[in-house]
Amino acid sequence: MNQRAVVLLSGGLDSATVLYYAQSLGYACYALSFDYHQRHRRELRSAQAVAQSAAVHGHEVIPLDLGRWGGSALTQRDMEVPGHRLPAEMAQGIPVTYVPARNTIFLSVALAWAEVLGADRVYLGANALDYSGYPDCREDYLAAMQTVYTLGTKRGREGQLITLTAPLLHLHKKEIIQLGQELGVPWELTWSCYRGEELACGVCDSCILRREGFRQAGIPDPLPYAVT
Repeated sequence: MNQRAVVLLSGGLDSATVLYYAQSLGYACYALSFDYHQRHRRELRSAQAVAQSAAVHGHEVIPLDLGRWGGSALTQRDMEVPGHRLPAEMAQGIPVTYVPARNTIFLSVALAWAEVLGADRVYLGANALDYSGYPDCREDYLAAMQTVYTLGTKRGREGQLITLTAPLLHLHKKEIIQLGQELGVPWELTWSCYRGEELACGVCDSCILRREGFRQAGIPDPLPYAVT
């Protein structure tokens, strides 16, 4: 029987690439997504479509209302989502699209499911190069969470390690897209826009990073955008 892995699947191109990458290594993948009342809940349709396309062994969508507290432009609708920023600007400080403790919460749920499944790994699409400055997408944070995975579980204490794996951490967006292209990721099913409309805005940080990545990779982005 194939080894099992839990993959955090947002519906974006990074997490879709990670899912296909884990499958290419022979893992039986279980996808985990969250409906946390994000303004871009449209991404959950993409997560479901990607999970179906990859024929995962299971896909859970966990309801979790992080919007009740706000604190982020992704969960608080009276906060504006930044737009028209250059990639260099995005890396200056932590942006208002940071959702407090989001990855810590998601990775904790993923750990619980992984332990129940007997999975060896939890995969996520964190990236520390072409990203928006989030503190929970950095190498030191992931190392700390690996310690939690080891010390906070029965399996970890008994020497059966659940490994937290971020294979895209040190790749540029162009390289992620090139990898996904080799793996056959269905880009047309993925979603990156933060603004939550039916058509991707084309100008939020996530759209800009995506579009620039495809441009640099020399691969057409199949998504239509409101601003071209």
